[in-house]
Amino acid sequence: MHPILLEFGFVRIFTYGLLVATGFFMAIMLAAHLAKKEGMDPQQIIDLCFYIMIASLLGARVLYIVVEHEYFTQYPLEAFKFWKGGLVFYGGLIGGMIAAAVYMKRQRMNFWKVADLLAPALALGQGIGRWGCFFAGCCYGGKTDLPWAIVFTDPKSLAPLGVPLHPTQIYLSLNAIAIFLFLLWLLKRKQFDGQVIWSYGVLYSIGRFVIEYFRNDDRGFVIEGVLSTSQFVGILFLLISIVMLIVLRAKSLRGRSNLPKGH
Repeated sequence: MHPILLEFGFVRIFTYGLLVATGFFMAIMLAAHLAKKEGMDPQQIIDLCFYIMIASLLGARVLYIVVEHEYFTQYPLEAFKFWKGGLVFYGGLIGGMIAAAVYMKRQRMNFWKVADLLAPALALGQGIGRWGCFFAGCCYGGKTDLPWAIVFTDPKSLAPLGVPLHPTQIYLSLNAIAIFLFLLWLLKRKQFDGQVIWSYGVLYSIGRFVIEYFRNDDRGFVIEGVLSTSQFVGILFLLISIVMLIVLRAKSLRGRSNLPKGH
């Protein structure tokens, strides 16, 4: 694959950064479109997405630095070169959720209704952005003899060269696209606000947990060789998602039962 898409003298366009940016752009456009269909102000959603984007990048980079702290202790300036690769999704998710909560509270927006609109956009952005990982060679898989194995040959790639590997970046992308399609379907049929965003939490956590077993990059472990950092965070996120689905559904049912008869 090609980590550097174009190079003009000292100017370099990194494929990773371009595809991550494309993912963010497509996600923002989709969120604005869905907001307009729901009678919301698209510009307000675009503003919200801008803050989420900044917070997500910072959160994803910070968690990556924490996981790879030994490397960044030796090369501290590398911490600022995020366009070369090195973002942990769960860090971005946490950062984005904090930014979203602060912004929506200040703007007095319906948090769960807006979160449901953002969920499909989030999955779409992931599906596109993961191809950036593929071209950069980060998040690479373990050795395999499967017919769809990928061999990296570019010396600038972050993946081992000349070895057939699981294309885990593509697994992650396909997982996100499948979730995106399901969430679009669910958005029109949801029974309570918050159902879509927390359904995303359940589906992503499960998919990510499974795919982690096919990865072989240095990504940090809670239990060495058994449970990666992302799997551990994913378990917590899965449990929180299930609890929130139960709580919000129960709250919705109570609200309906308290309505006067005839409504």
